[in-house]
Amino acid sequence: MSKPCILCCAITGSVPTKADNPAIPITVTEQIESSHAVVEAGASIIHAHVRNDDGTPSSDPDKFAALQEGLLKHCPGVIIQFSTGGRSGSGRDRGGMLPLRPDMASLSVGSNNFPTRVYENAPDLIDWLSDEMVKYEITPEIEAFDLSHILHAIKRSEDGRLFGKLYVQFVMGVKNAMPCDRSVFDFYVHLMQTRAPQAEWCAAGIGANQIVVNEWAIAAGGHTRAGLEDNMRLDRATLAPSNAALIARAADLCAKYDRPVATTAQAREILGLRPATDIAA
Repeated sequence: MSKPCILCCAITGSVPTKADNPAIPITVTEQIESSHAVVEAGASIIHAHVRNDDGTPSSDPDKFAALQEGLLKHCPGVIIQFSTGGRSGSGRDRGGMLPLRPDMASLSVGSNNFPTRVYENAPDLIDWLSDEMVKYEITPEIEAFDLSHILHAIKRSEDGRLFGKLYVQFVMGVKNAMPCDRSVFDFYVHLMQTRAPQAEWCAAGIGANQIVVNEWAIAAGGHTRAGLEDNMRLDRATLAPSNAALIARAADLCAKYDRPVATTAQAREILGLRPATDIAA
Protein backbone atom coordinates (compact mmCIF):
# COMPACT_ATOMS: atom_id res chain seq x y z
CA MET A 1 0.00 0.00 0.00
CA SER A 2 1.65 3.21 -1.17
CA LYS A 3 -0.89 5.91 -0.30
CA PRO A 4 0.69 8.43 2.06
CA CYS A 5 -0.83 8.52 5.53
CA ILE A 6 -1.66 11.92 7.03
CA LEU A 7 -0.76 12.18 10.70
CA CYS A 8 -2.66 14.77 12.74
CA CYS A 9 -1.48 15.81 16.19
CA ALA A 10 -4.01 17.04 18.75
CA ILE A 11 -1.50 18.88 20.87
CA THR A 12 -3.47 20.30 23.80
CA GLY A 13 -7.25 19.92 23.91
CA SER A 14 -9.46 21.53 26.54
CA VAL A 15 -9.30 18.99 29.36
CA PRO A 16 -5.75 17.70 30.11
CA THR A 17 -3.68 19.67 32.59
CA LYS A 18 -0.06 19.68 33.64
CA ALA A 19 -1.15 17.92 36.81
CA ASP A 20 -2.22 15.05 34.54
CA ASN A 21 0.96 15.16 32.47
CA PRO A 22 3.63 17.90 32.69
CA ALA A 23 4.21 17.57 28.93
CA ILE A 24 0.82 19.12 28.06
CA PRO A 25 1.61 22.35 26.16
CA ILE A 26 -0.54 25.13 27.61
CA THR A 27 1.00 28.47 26.64
CA VAL A 28 1.27 29.56 23.03
CA THR A 29 5.06 29.27 23.25
CA GLU A 30 4.80 25.69 24.53
CA GLN A 31 2.31 24.84 21.79
CA ILE A 32 4.59 26.17 19.07
CA GLU A 33 7.57 24.25 20.45
CA SER A 34 5.52 21.06 20.70
CA SER A 35 4.17 21.54 17.18
CA HIS A 36 7.67 21.96 15.77
CA ALA A 37 8.69 18.66 17.36
CA VAL A 38 5.67 16.74 16.07
CA VAL A 39 6.17 18.05 12.53
CA GLU A 40 9.71 16.69 12.68
CA ALA A 41 8.23 13.37 13.90
CA GLY A 42 5.87 13.20 10.91
CA ALA A 43 2.71 15.19 11.67
CA SER A 44 1.34 17.36 8.89
CA ILE A 45 -1.77 18.67 10.69
CA ILE A 46 -1.79 20.53 14.01
CA HIS A 47 -5.21 20.32 15.71
CA ALA A 48 -5.20 23.26 18.09
CA HIS A 49 -7.13 24.52 21.10
CA VAL A 50 -5.99 27.51 23.15
CA ARG A 51 -5.96 28.08 26.90
CA ASN A 52 -6.23 31.02 29.27
CA ASP A 53 -3.19 31.94 31.35
CA ASP A 54 -4.53 29.81 34.22
CA GLY A 55 -4.79 26.78 31.94
CA THR A 56 -8.57 26.82 31.56
CA PRO A 57 -10.12 26.43 28.09
CA SER A 58 -10.47 29.52 25.93
CA SER A 59 -11.99 30.55 22.63
CA ASP A 60 -10.16 33.90 22.51
CA PRO A 61 -9.45 34.79 18.85
CA ASP A 62 -6.37 36.75 19.89
CA LYS A 63 -4.82 33.63 21.38
CA PHE A 64 -5.60 31.68 18.22
CA ALA A 65 -4.03 34.50 16.19
CA ALA A 66 -0.84 34.37 18.25
CA LEU A 67 -0.66 30.60 17.85
CA GLN A 68 -1.28 30.83 14.12
CA GLU A 69 1.45 33.44 13.72
CA GLY A 70 3.91 31.22 15.55
CA LEU A 71 3.00 28.12 13.57
CA LEU A 72 3.34 29.93 10.25
CA LYS A 73 6.79 31.16 11.30
CA HIS A 74 8.23 28.08 12.99
CA CYS A 75 6.36 25.23 11.23
CA PRO A 76 6.13 26.49 7.63
CA GLY A 77 3.71 24.50 5.51
CA VAL A 78 2.03 22.67 8.37
CA ILE A 79 -1.76 22.43 8.11
CA ILE A 80 -3.35 24.52 10.84
CA GLN A 81 -6.64 23.14 12.12
CA PHE A 82 -8.46 25.13 14.81
CA SER A 83 -11.00 23.54 17.12
CA THR A 84 -14.56 24.86 17.29
CA GLY A 85 -15.36 22.36 20.04
CA GLY A 86 -17.87 23.08 22.76
CA ARG A 87 -15.64 22.77 25.80
CA SER A 88 -13.81 26.01 24.99
CA GLY A 89 -16.80 28.28 24.55
CA SER A 90 -20.49 28.44 23.82
CA GLY A 91 -22.61 29.50 20.86
CA ARG A 92 -20.95 31.55 18.18
CA ASP A 93 -17.93 32.19 20.40
CA ARG A 94 -16.85 28.72 19.28
CA GLY A 95 -16.21 30.09 15.79
CA GLY A 96 -14.77 33.46 16.70
CA MET A 97 -11.36 32.52 15.30
CA LEU A 98 -12.64 31.51 11.85
CA PRO A 99 -11.97 34.95 10.28
CA LEU A 100 -8.28 34.08 10.74
CA ARG A 101 -8.77 31.65 7.83
CA PRO A 102 -6.92 28.60 9.14
CA ASP A 103 -6.53 25.78 6.62
CA MET A 104 -9.04 23.65 8.49
CA ALA A 105 -11.34 23.70 11.50
CA SER A 106 -13.07 20.93 13.37
CA LEU A 107 -16.83 20.68 12.97
CA SER A 108 -19.27 18.49 14.88
CA VAL A 109 -22.52 18.04 12.98
CA GLY A 110 -24.56 16.47 15.77
CA SER A 111 -24.89 16.14 19.53
CA ASN A 112 -23.95 13.22 21.75
CA ASN A 113 -23.17 12.33 25.35
CA PHE A 114 -19.75 12.86 26.88
CA PRO A 115 -18.67 11.34 30.23
CA THR A 116 -20.44 13.94 32.41
CA ARG A 117 -22.32 16.21 30.01
CA VAL A 118 -24.15 16.50 26.74
CA TYR A 119 -21.94 17.70 23.92
CA GLU A 120 -24.54 19.94 22.36
CA ASN A 121 -24.36 21.00 18.74
CA ALA A 122 -27.65 22.63 17.82
CA PRO A 123 -28.71 22.66 14.15
CA ASP A 124 -28.60 26.46 13.92
CA LEU A 125 -25.07 26.57 15.34
CA ILE A 126 -23.92 23.82 12.95
CA ASP A 127 -25.37 25.81 10.05
CA TRP A 128 -23.64 29.01 11.20
CA LEU A 129 -20.25 27.34 11.69
CA SER A 130 -20.56 25.64 8.30
CA ASP A 131 -21.48 28.92 6.62
CA GLU A 132 -18.52 30.70 8.24
CA MET A 133 -16.18 27.99 6.98
CA VAL A 134 -17.60 28.40 3.48
CA LYS A 135 -17.24 32.20 3.77
CA TYR A 136 -13.60 31.99 4.81
CA GLU A 137 -12.74 28.96 2.62
CA ILE A 138 -11.90 26.67 5.53
CA THR A 139 -12.09 22.91 5.02
CA PRO A 140 -13.89 21.28 7.94
CA GLU A 141 -12.66 18.16 9.64
CA ILE A 142 -15.90 16.44 10.61
CA GLU A 143 -15.55 14.98 14.09
CA ALA A 144 -17.94 12.03 14.04
CA PHE A 145 -18.85 10.64 17.44
CA ASP A 146 -21.76 8.60 16.07
CA LEU A 147 -22.95 6.97 12.85
CA SER A 148 -25.53 9.71 12.29
CA HIS A 149 -22.75 12.30 12.22
CA ILE A 150 -21.08 10.55 9.29
CA LEU A 151 -24.31 10.27 7.33
CA HIS A 152 -25.22 13.89 8.04
CA ALA A 153 -21.77 15.08 6.96
CA ILE A 154 -22.04 13.19 3.67
CA LYS A 155 -25.45 14.75 3.01
CA ARG A 156 -24.20 18.27 3.87
CA SER A 157 -21.27 17.80 1.51
CA GLU A 158 -23.51 16.56 -1.29
CA ASP A 159 -25.76 19.59 -0.78
CA GLY A 160 -22.82 21.99 -1.03
CA ARG A 161 -23.07 23.11 2.59
CA LEU A 162 -19.46 22.26 3.45
CA PHE A 163 -16.39 23.91 1.99
CA GLY A 164 -13.87 21.83 0.12
CA LYS A 165 -13.24 18.12 0.08
CA LEU A 166 -15.14 16.04 2.62
CA TYR A 167 -12.87 14.83 5.43
CA VAL A 168 -14.44 12.75 8.20
CA GLN A 169 -12.75 11.68 11.41
CA PHE A 170 -14.14 8.75 13.39
CA VAL A 171 -13.74 9.46 17.11
CA MET A 172 -13.85 6.22 19.10
CA GLY A 173 -13.52 5.52 22.80
CA VAL A 174 -15.21 8.55 24.39
CA LYS A 175 -17.20 7.28 27.36
CA ASN A 176 -20.97 7.32 26.64
CA ALA A 177 -20.34 7.93 22.92
CA MET A 178 -19.06 5.46 20.30
CA PRO A 179 -16.84 2.79 21.87
CA CYS A 180 -13.68 1.46 20.29
CA ASP A 181 -15.28 -1.42 18.38
CA ARG A 182 -13.63 -3.07 15.39
CA SER A 183 -16.87 -4.11 13.72
CA VAL A 184 -18.17 -0.55 13.96
CA PHE A 185 -14.89 0.81 12.62
CA ASP A 186 -15.04 -1.56 9.65
CA PHE A 187 -18.61 -0.47 8.95
CA TYR A 188 -17.59 3.19 9.07
CA VAL A 189 -14.83 2.53 6.53
CA HIS A 190 -17.24 0.64 4.28
CA LEU A 191 -19.75 3.47 4.56
CA MET A 192 -17.19 6.07 3.48
CA GLN A 193 -15.98 3.92 0.61
CA THR A 194 -19.47 3.29 -0.75
CA ARG A 195 -21.31 6.54 0.05
CA ALA A 196 -18.46 9.06 -0.32
CA PRO A 197 -15.71 7.39 -2.36
CA GLN A 198 -14.03 10.69 -3.25
CA ALA A 199 -13.76 11.76 0.40
CA GLU A 200 -10.91 11.13 2.82
CA TRP A 201 -11.27 9.73 6.31
CA CYS A 202 -9.29 9.68 9.52
CA ALA A 203 -9.69 7.92 12.86
CA ALA A 204 -8.82 8.83 16.44
CA GLY A 205 -8.92 6.70 19.58
CA ILE A 206 -9.22 8.07 23.09
CA GLY A 207 -6.95 6.98 25.95
CA ALA A 208 -5.48 3.50 25.58
CA ASN A 209 -7.52 3.15 22.40
CA GLN A 210 -5.29 5.67 20.62
CA ILE A 211 -2.64 3.23 19.43
CA VAL A 212 -5.30 0.61 18.62
CA VAL A 213 -7.25 2.95 16.36
CA ASN A 214 -4.02 4.33 14.88
CA GLU A 215 -3.17 0.84 13.69
CA TRP A 216 -6.67 0.08 12.40
CA ALA A 217 -6.74 3.30 10.37
CA ILE A 218 -3.26 2.94 8.93
CA ALA A 219 -3.82 -0.68 7.98
CA ALA A 220 -7.16 0.15 6.34
CA GLY A 221 -5.73 2.92 4.15
CA GLY A 222 -7.01 5.92 6.08
CA HIS A 223 -5.37 8.68 8.05
CA THR A 224 -5.01 8.97 11.81
CA ARG A 225 -4.65 11.28 14.80
CA ALA A 226 -2.54 11.08 17.94
CA GLY A 227 -1.52 13.51 20.65
CA LEU A 228 -1.83 14.46 24.28
CA GLU A 229 -5.36 15.84 23.90
CA ASP A 230 -6.65 12.31 23.43
CA ASN A 231 -4.14 10.22 25.36
CA MET A 232 -1.47 11.06 27.92
CA ARG A 233 0.27 7.68 28.22
CA LEU A 234 2.51 5.33 26.33
CA ASP A 235 1.16 2.50 28.46
CA ARG A 236 -0.65 2.06 31.76
CA ALA A 237 2.50 2.78 33.76
CA THR A 238 4.23 5.38 31.58
CA LEU A 239 3.25 8.95 30.83
CA ALA A 240 3.96 10.07 27.28
CA PRO A 241 7.00 12.37 27.41
CA SER A 242 5.73 14.54 24.53
CA ASN A 243 3.30 14.86 21.67
CA ALA A 244 6.17 13.89 19.38
CA ALA A 245 6.48 10.51 21.10
CA LEU A 246 2.85 9.70 20.26
CA ILE A 247 3.24 10.80 16.64
CA ALA A 248 6.44 8.74 16.38
CA ARG A 249 4.47 5.63 17.42
CA ALA A 250 1.99 6.27 14.62
CA ALA A 251 4.82 6.84 12.15
CA ASP A 252 6.31 3.48 13.14
CA LEU A 253 2.97 1.84 12.32
CA CYS A 254 3.03 3.49 8.91
CA ALA A 255 6.34 1.77 8.25
CA LYS A 256 4.87 -1.54 9.44
CA TYR A 257 2.11 -1.31 6.84
CA ASP A 258 4.26 0.18 4.06
CA ARG A 259 2.47 3.53 4.24
CA PRO A 260 4.71 6.52 3.66
CA VAL A 261 4.08 9.32 6.13
CA ALA A 262 2.57 12.22 4.22
CA THR A 263 4.60 15.39 3.97
CA THR A 264 2.77 18.64 4.57
CA ALA A 265 2.71 19.26 0.81
CA GLN A 266 1.30 15.78 0.14
CA ALA A 267 -1.31 16.20 2.86
CA ARG A 268 -2.43 19.50 1.34
CA GLU A 269 -2.78 17.84 -2.06
CA ILE A 270 -4.69 14.84 -0.66
CA LEU A 271 -7.12 17.08 1.23
CA GLY A 272 -7.51 19.61 -1.58
CA LEU A 273 -6.14 22.48 0.51
CA ARG A 274 -4.53 25.61 -0.88
CA PRO A 275 -0.73 25.44 -1.14
CA ALA A 276 1.16 26.82 1.82
CA THR A 277 2.53 29.61 -0.38
CA ASP A 278 -1.01 30.94 -0.84
CA ILE A 279 -1.91 31.18 2.86
CA ALA A 280 -0.77 34.74 3.43
CA ALA A 281 -2.47 35.96 0.24
